[in-house]
Amino acid sequence: MEPGRLGWVLLLLLLPPLAEAAPGEFDPYRVLGVGRSSSQADIKKAYKRLAREWHPDKNKDPGAEDKFIQISKAYEILSNEEKRANFDRYGDAGESQSFSQQQHRQFHRFHDGFYFDESFFHFPFNSERRDTSDEKYLLHFSHYINEIVPDSFKKPYLIKITSDWCFSCIHIEPVWKEVAQELEALGAGIGVVHAGYERRLAHHLGAHSTPTLLGLINGKITFFHNAVVRENLRQFVENLLPGNLVEKITDKNYIHFLSDWRKDNKPHVLLFDHMPVVPLLYKLTAFAYRDYLSFGYVYVGLRGTEELSSQYNINVYTPTMMIFKEHIDRPADVVQAREMKKQLIDDFLSQNKFLMVARLTSQRLFQELCPVKKSHRQRKHCVVLLTGEGEKFAEAYEAFLTFAEANTKDTLKFVHIYSDRQPEFADALLMDEEKYHGRSAVVILERRNNAGKIAYKALEEAWQGSKEDNFILLDLLDQLRTDPGLLSSETIVADLNDELAPMFLIRWFYSTLDYISDCWDSLFHSNWREMMPLLSLLFSALFILFGTVIVQAFSDSSDTRDAPPSGKEETGTKMEKNDASFSRESNSRIPKKGFVEVTELTDINYTSNLVRLRPGHMNVVLILSNSTKTPLLQKFALEVYTFTGSSSLHFSFLSLDKHREWLEYLLEFAQDAAPIPNQYDKHFLERDYTGYVLALNGHKKYFCLFKPHRSGDEGGTLGSCEDYDALQHVETRGKSSCSPGSKSIKNKLHKLSFWMERLLEGSLQRFYIPSWPALD
Repeated sequence: MEPGRLGWVLLLLLLPPLAEAAPGEFDPYRVLGVGRSSSQADIKKAYKRLAREWHPDKNKDPGAEDKFIQISKAYEILSNEEKRANFDRYGDAGESQSFSQQQHRQFHRFHDGFYFDESFFHFPFNSERRDTSDEKYLLHFSHYINEIVPDSFKKPYLIKITSDWCFSCIHIEPVWKEVAQELEALGAGIGVVHAGYERRLAHHLGAHSTPTLLGLINGKITFFHNAVVRENLRQFVENLLPGNLVEKITDKNYIHFLSDWRKDNKPHVLLFDHMPVVPLLYKLTAFAYRDYLSFGYVYVGLRGTEELSSQYNINVYTPTMMIFKEHIDRPADVVQAREMKKQLIDDFLSQNKFLMVARLTSQRLFQELCPVKKSHRQRKHCVVLLTGEGEKFAEAYEAFLTFAEANTKDTLKFVHIYSDRQPEFADALLMDEEKYHGRSAVVILERRNNAGKIAYKALEEAWQGSKEDNFILLDLLDQLRTDPGLLSSETIVADLNDELAPMFLIRWFYSTLDYISDCWDSLFHSNWREMMPLLSLLFSALFILFGTVIVQAFSDSSDTRDAPPSGKEETGTKMEKNDASFSRESNSRIPKKGFVEVTELTDINYTSNLVRLRPGHMNVVLILSNSTKTPLLQKFALEVYTFTGSSSLHFSFLSLDKHREWLEYLLEFAQDAAPIPNQYDKHFLERDYTGYVLALNGHKKYFCLFKPHRSGDEGGTLGSCEDYDALQHVETRGKSSCSPGSKSIKNKLHKLSFWMERLLEGSLQRFYIPSWPALD
């Protein structure tokens, strides 16, 4: 054997043992402490025990977070039968396990013994060697649903979906790392989803490829579609935020802005800075505290803000944040710093979330300001002013506000409520006593549970804000500090009405806008794989709809034809269906109507009724003159009535007086169509074609010809005119005739019904023409 070939054989023999002996391999069985034959119940039980023990929130060990990630990864592998089988077979649970990847690992381990490493080729795909900065942002499905989605109502999240063996993921890694650190410092949330281990979460987010970047705010997902650069990512997160979070403030509107505290029931925040645009940090802060505070921004470098800066003595070179509560002439609190950090702003705002004497406008606010006592050391009492709106109650409110500012403590909260807006609450505390009607009252209360039970004590007299009222209230608060039993009365109050909730129509309008926006985003920006079922359903419905319309437009129904022009003449012949004269037509189609619709063929409808007649349809045309019109139409209607059930037959008549040349042109192609001898028109001494019937096929350009029955043949077969009219009831526009001449004219169509039978059978001779002549 050649030396080179021998070396390859030895290499192949050495690969498997080296692969098995490689140390440091991740073993999910060892991590969870279970055997390879353990059941799913045992694996789940071990996972829950270890997850509780090593959860970073409970275990302060420096390595707890890494250990918890390993436990989660191990459970992810062993709880999935496919991944578990892959691990048992190949020693790897990767979903894209392949022979080539297995050989790559074996090749890497073998060359480790010869001091080679895959980093020599600069392939940073090994998950053990990759940057671990994303590990603290890793999301799991339950963590996303239970924590991230609710938290998205306080801050927007930027989420990356990644996976192993992803070239594009490595390409965007430096930009992602920089932006993630920057946005996290400003107050945005960051998340990373590993599609290989969290396939369920990746599918839930609508990500079917990696890398995918998306934003999450208020529980709504928005995909990122631009180039992955720092400026685009920052702008994307900023665009997620509502546009009305921060109001631009100048000398013209600052008084109106600060005075809105009565309507909004919120403190107002002003940030003075020399940046022309509102900083992203400030917008994120405004979004987080939008339920408690109203925010305004003053660009101190702009003309029209000098009065505002001078009013509050602002240092234009240092960013300044001010909180305004009930008094707009002076701030309630101020903070200045050359660099406004998120932690500094949070500490500042969290201490000033409420007005000095906030108005109870909802049950949520009541629960926050007056929490349920948890222990004797955590007792918190609320001093409630029950008052009204308007100048009548302004003096009592101002006195109560002054008292609150002088006696504010951590265990006391001063609030007020409008009795007319919360009548159930006021009646439960004041018992509808006469002395409080039309006046303000003060009640000290303590919430005992979340079911509405409270202990309280009301001042004996109505609150007027006098010095005597102040002394009485101050004395009660001092006694309450040593004697909690002072609150001797108990009652149950109903939940407060939400006074600031928008009207139903407004909520419905905004919900509709959100729904339309979601549909628009789903239609144009969501993954098409998710949209395929909806699109398939939509196009199927449209296809069925338009298909039905098209089929109906081309259906073989004479009922759907356009109505004839107003100038045409129609003859309607109505008759009894059970008449004995039609017994010989038992093998014909059943008529759909009780009359025959006969339309005059004119130059107006010539094209639609003949030239462009639908394939398979024929127009049966009766030739008549003005003098023979009435009797021929009566006889024609009787003969063809039983054939009106055929949707492919149409019936018309042609005036010989108007269109003789057109008829004679057609008859030239029927060489055996000799005229009736000795029958001449009394006016023009021309051949008489009345009683001829043409079956015209407009599509195939041929016609069949019926020649009139000769006068005298089979005479008397129809009986007298009176007997004939007694058998049939025919309605025409002209008057019926009973003369012997009328009888002979009707005899011309004596055998028309038999000819019609042969027409439907296709046994009649056909006369073809090159094209239909014009009907002038």
